[in-house]
Amino acid sequence: MIQIIFFCLMGISVYALDNGLAIKPPMGWMHWQRFRCVIDCETYPDECVSEDLFRKMADIMESEGYLNAGYNYIIVDDCWMDKNRANDNRLQADPIRFKSGMKSLGDYIHSKGLKFGIYGDYGTHTCAGYPGSLNYLELDAQTFADWGVDYVKLDGCYSDPDTMVEGYAAFGNYLNKTKRPMVYSCSWPAYQEPDGHEADYDALKKTCNLWRNWDDIDDSWSSVSSIIDWFTKHQDRLAPHSGPGHWNDPDMLIIGNYGLSEDQSKAQMAIWSIMAAPLIMSNDLRAMKTEFKNILLNKEAIGINQDALGIQGKLIASNKKVNLWTKPILPKVDGYFSQAVGLVSNRTDGFAYLSDFKLDDIGLDAPNGYTIQNIFENEKMYTIPPHGSISARVPPNGGVLLKLVPIPKKHL
Repeated sequence: MIQIIFFCLMGISVYALDNGLAIKPPMGWMHWQRFRCVIDCETYPDECVSEDLFRKMADIMESEGYLNAGYNYIIVDDCWMDKNRANDNRLQADPIRFKSGMKSLGDYIHSKGLKFGIYGDYGTHTCAGYPGSLNYLELDAQTFADWGVDYVKLDGCYSDPDTMVEGYAAFGNYLNKTKRPMVYSCSWPAYQEPDGHEADYDALKKTCNLWRNWDDIDDSWSSVSSIIDWFTKHQDRLAPHSGPGHWNDPDMLIIGNYGLSEDQSKAQMAIWSIMAAPLIMSNDLRAMKTEFKNILLNKEAIGINQDALGIQGKLIASNKKVNLWTKPILPKVDGYFSQAVGLVSNRTDGFAYLSDFKLDDIGLDAPNGYTIQNIFENEKMYTIPPHGSISARVPPNGGVLLKLVPIPKKHL
């Protein structure tokens, strides 16, 4: 009851996101999946969650092409805080691992042309047990603004899911009140959907720029495929709520870590691009092998993800355990949209079988056919006639990403 009275007394509209941000899915780097809550800097001096780690990642983002490709956020996840708030009740960084403070870290990130993201939690504590923002929402929003933060991820551990709609909206209002533009990433669906409660996506669109829908991603193909399966099962109710300024978030890209092969990495990049998902990497950029870096920096895949239409693609066909997704994209030619097509194999029998899908069966009906490009392969473009078929060899547990552009009418 106290909580309800608190929100009423604030006199703040609960649906008031008005920041004009995240017109395209955010892109960047976040530490959590790869570096977790590793705070033992004696045992892991180069990998612990510290200002040194984020400065090194910012250096690489700038120098090795990630920033130029569009990855422009460096996001600090959980475990950056001191266990106690300061005397003025403000959040404060761990004084040993972040000895220069968060304002200084943000300034360094900004000096590289990047943007600064940070983690908080709506509840009494963060998921790792650090101070949460409940009862300090306005103070924490202003603190983040004072530090020059550009992106806030607000988690939902140690909180009451029944208060999340109003609580997250209140924090969003406080972010707006600071007058500093900050992308707002919410987590309340990830605490409601697993319990069988469908989140209020109309409220989410009005409150948040993006939101975690489901389980945390782990470093394995089984984790990636389970997330894809969940989004596919619920795509008809999720996709209509995704678009410029508000995005469904299936969690981080784990390409370049321990768990995915090169073909599985192509599959994750393909489906995240088709779904218009935020492209937030969580990996060690210092140890990135060339084949994985090339996937992450693939301009055509990023272009599909960042397409101005902002449409979340859907699974529309399956054939012999190979699933096919489509996503309308620009350019539009003679009234017909181009299409991104993602193919992912659920086969494990050790051979890259040829998969065929008729254009008529998947709703691709440009009257003059299409040019087709295999995004991850250095193959020449070729054409498909009207009523033809898409044919591609898809590796077991791997993915293929194609771009189809309608062939224009011949000018007389």
